[in-house]
Amino acid sequence: MPFLAQVISWRAMLLTLLLTVFATLCRTAAQEVPPAKPATVEAHLGRGYDALKNEQYELAADEFRAALAIDSTLVERARFPLAVALFELHQSAEARREFETLRRDLGDHPNILYYLGRLDIEGNDFKGATQKLGKAVAEPPFPDAAYYLGFAFLKQHDLSAAEKWLKVAGQLLPRDSRVEYQLAKIYREQGRDEDAKKAAAHSEELRKREESEIGWRQECAQKLDQGLRQEAAASCQRLYDPDNAEKLTSLGTIYGQHGDLDEALRCFQRAAELAPQSPQMLYNLALTYFQLQQFEKARAPLERALQRWPDLFQLNALYGAVLAKLGADTSAYQALHHAYELNPQDSGTANMLYLAALQLARKSEEARDYSHSLTYLQEAAKLRPEQPDPHRRMAEIYSLTAHSAQAAAEEREADRLNMNTNSPN
Repeated sequence: MPFLAQVISWRAMLLTLLLTVFATLCRTAAQEVPPAKPATVEAHLGRGYDALKNEQYELAADEFRAALAIDSTLVERARFPLAVALFELHQSAEARREFETLRRDLGDHPNILYYLGRLDIEGNDFKGATQKLGKAVAEPPFPDAAYYLGFAFLKQHDLSAAEKWLKVAGQLLPRDSRVEYQLAKIYREQGRDEDAKKAAAHSEELRKREESEIGWRQECAQKLDQGLRQEAAASCQRLYDPDNAEKLTSLGTIYGQHGDLDEALRCFQRAAELAPQSPQMLYNLALTYFQLQQFEKARAPLERALQRWPDLFQLNALYGAVLAKLGADTSAYQALHHAYELNPQDSGTANMLYLAALQLARKSEEARDYSHSLTYLQEAAKLRPEQPDPHRRMAEIYSLTAHSAQAAAEEREADRLNMNTNSPN
């Protein structure tokens, strides 16, 4: 199952935040849901989210456009991430058009205003930026919203307002060297030379620390690669910051990649406490619980994340795997089926869905619900067309229900596949 090796990095924070604050998409399902063919729109959404997470913005834009071509009502699920992808591609006119369309549909949502304010800054419309970002910071979708608001005020030479919001940004981003750099500019213009020197020195100190942390991460990983865990502890521990979700995620990822799941769990637990609404933080925590075979503990964070991020492949695939381990077969099937819709190319998910379909087929057969049993077996046969077992079991059900012609056809197909499986290369 390839997805189980993928801890989601903090660089994917963009996708977390753009969907975290947007409206929760409710998904309800009946206890027994007959399998369906993969929905093309779901596949486009899944590929689009994965591309956006991996900073493949052109691919993301193409996928979201394809989804909208099929269903133009996908406002939060497709049009908003399309606008973000265009923003990241620096296609400002196209991005603004999409964000303005969203604004007409959804009103002055903080996420929309944040990006429109950023676009105003890029277009040197600093007055427009302060108006939009001023509204966005009431419920800031991104921690750097206050920074850009302060920057826009500085560009208009409103030094008092710029200082106010850059100080707010400094509280939200205490390790961002840009904040102190801009404050130094303000202090110089105000003739506060001593404050300017302190802010400039602090900015340089933060910049150098960022460079040092890159070296510590490399040293931590190298020592762990070499199996020198005691020697690695010094470098790794320097990266541990209980108040910084980004650093905790980075360190937890290093530990997880090197099999130190207990240390990874410690990092991810704290990161999830700091960012309880972040699907990335919840996913990383759940993945580590899963790897530690603590399946019930893995379940809760995934359920919270899926309420806000229902169309991310990794979340659905991991949730299906957790539910399967807990014996919740129907719910596992539903989660895995949606994951397969989002990414039908993933062989690990296809295999898990195949097994889930066989399990539900067996349960339906035991309950003499032959219709559902056949439906699940047909799904399994499509997922693994080289396997004779689904056809053999369909032949048995057709025999039980006095459909002798179908039973014979499925038996022949099972024999053919069994012969192919056992034949020498």
